[in-house]
Amino acid sequence: MWVASLGAAGLVVYGLFYIVATVLFLPGSLITLGSGFLFGVVWGTVMVSISATIGAALAFLVARYLARGWVEEKAKGSEKFQAVDRAIGQQGGKIVFLLRLSPALPFNLSNYLYGLTAVRFWPYVLATWVGTFPGTVMYVYFGAIGRAGLQAAAGAEQDWSPLEYGLFSVGLLATIAVMVLITRTAQKALKEAAHQADGDTYQRDS
Repeated sequence: MWVASLGAAGLVVYGLFYIVATVLFLPGSLITLGSGFLFGVVWGTVMVSISATIGAALAFLVARYLARGWVEEKAKGSEKFQAVDRAIGQQGGKIVFLLRLSPALPFNLSNYLYGLTAVRFWPYVLATWVGTFPGTVMYVYFGAIGRAGLQAAAGAEQDWSPLEYGLFSVGLLATIAVMVLITRTAQKALKEAAHQADGDTYQRDS
């Protein structure tokens, strides 16, 4: 409530907290829900999209230049990461984009793992920003609806008309449906890319 009372400055404060939380492995989904609860769908989405991308970029740079040995130790022996590394080595930012659309890797952990791969920084940042946007909208939507529900349960006066409630609910359902479709499409594309990467690796070894 203190952050919400700050107005525009609250967005900056919450955004800075989000960046730090991303670097420190704090659960991003809960913080994203909170942004929808505090700031609504539009401003919550804008704030999270920018902050999550900046946090992911910082974690990437830490893994690549400051704590590479520690991250390599954590990734050692992970077959999933090895497969991702091979695919990124061949297709770069495209694979990062597909992984951002699919929950195949936890967001905060993957930020560090990508720093070990061959993907370049700016394609990584662009793929992260675009790839995380659909999921950001969905979680922010959940947070905004949670606030509306709590206010209604508490008997607080609402500014929304029944039509606005209806449109808001339809928008949420549409967002969820799109996310399911996007996730399935991304997972299919990732499987195809992984098979291709494994095939190319086998041919080189042969």
